[in-house]
Amino acid sequence: MQNYLIKNIAVVNEGSTTVQDIYIREGRIEKMAPQISISGNYVEIDGTGKHLLPGVIDDQVHFREPGLTEKATIYTEARAAVAGGTTSFMEMPNTKPAALTQELLEDKYAIGKQHSLANYSFFMGASNDNVEEILKTNAKKDIVCGVKVFMGSSTGNMLVDNYLTLEKIFSSTELLVATHCEDEKIVRHNAELFKQEKGDQLTAADHPLIRSVEACFESSWTAIQFAKKHDARLHILHISTAKELQLFTNMMPLADKRITAEVCVHHLHFTADDYAQYGNLIKCNPAIKSADNKAALWEGLLDDRLDIIATDHAPHTWAEKQQPYQQAPSGVPLVQHSLLLMLQYVKEGRISIEKVAEKMSHAPAICFRIKERGFIREGYFADLVIADLQGNTGVNKENIYYKCGWSPFEGHTFPAAITHTFVSGHLAYENGQFNENVKGHRLTFNI
Repeated sequence: MQNYLIKNIAVVNEGSTTVQDIYIREGRIEKMAPQISISGNYVEIDGTGKHLLPGVIDDQVHFREPGLTEKATIYTEARAAVAGGTTSFMEMPNTKPAALTQELLEDKYAIGKQHSLANYSFFMGASNDNVEEILKTNAKKDIVCGVKVFMGSSTGNMLVDNYLTLEKIFSSTELLVATHCEDEKIVRHNAELFKQEKGDQLTAADHPLIRSVEACFESSWTAIQFAKKHDARLHILHISTAKELQLFTNMMPLADKRITAEVCVHHLHFTADDYAQYGNLIKCNPAIKSADNKAALWEGLLDDRLDIIATDHAPHTWAEKQQPYQQAPSGVPLVQHSLLLMLQYVKEGRISIEKVAEKMSHAPAICFRIKERGFIREGYFADLVIADLQGNTGVNKENIYYKCGWSPFEGHTFPAAITHTFVSGHLAYENGQFNENVKGHRLTFNI
């Protein structure tokens, strides 16, 4: 494996930014110092004027393989992730077939091993009738990121609304339980009322009213009651409302929390006002809501009630998204541009670059107990991103790497650029060019 010496770069890590040299040897960070002089075979990279961040760990993506590969594949989406500075991902089980058995789960790991340019992990899926299969994952808790429970909207047969099943999962699993929380009864009731009022004239602007604040809060509150009762590790995905923030605390370090929360970039960026421009392109579950909710999410992120920034990357074909509201699927492709979006907010003064590294890299590593990743530390895997905050990145059809071929950011120029992405020490992406000779690693966990 090629070794690298990155010189004179602003290293963003663990709350501070300092100019250092970084030596990468055999896939790991061997040395960090103000100045490093070494002999031997290595490639030198001049980092002057640029920033080095730990690679983004995205704890919630949908890469659609197997069975939905007209939308995306692990190969295409992992490649897009790496181009955007995401070096590790955790992928959701609602594929076709869904990852509801140990065999189907391992099939996905086999695809990842063969095709993923980024490091990878896959959630075990839950349904109302596969508890025994879920519990077999306890024996794999050092090599599987967690159990995913849809306590709300889901594709296929993955809605878990049987309280006895939820009781068994929360009381018996030794893994982190990640939940999608929207109360299905409330959503269905709202949908029926809107259909009675508007018939076929529903639009994307109705989405946050159907998938309401109350639906999110009730489901999140229920999940937390189960977690507290059984002292389970609960991670609630894609928080989208101000009201839910009262359920979370910033009164203890993340490593000590048993209940954690994630916010996604689209809920930090868009508001319900944007449906007028984007329509179904930003239709997602839970819905993008009003501006006051967005403002509260930013407050909760910055004061640490919200622990992690992720994407819920969920691509659909352009044709699918052009259908009428009720037929158009929910989900937005985001993984290639999440770090660039947050760097834009750094440039605008909304968040510090150190906080971006904390929420996108350090916190996922802590929350999921990922081994030797998420930080720029000697001995850790060299999952690293070089960002040029003086550069810019225009988004267009030619440089969108998602298989679906579109992005809500098309036509936008980000005021930063990702120039290099190292995955486990391999320079996988450099200035628009990929090196796919080495694949990513399966993530491992401190049990």
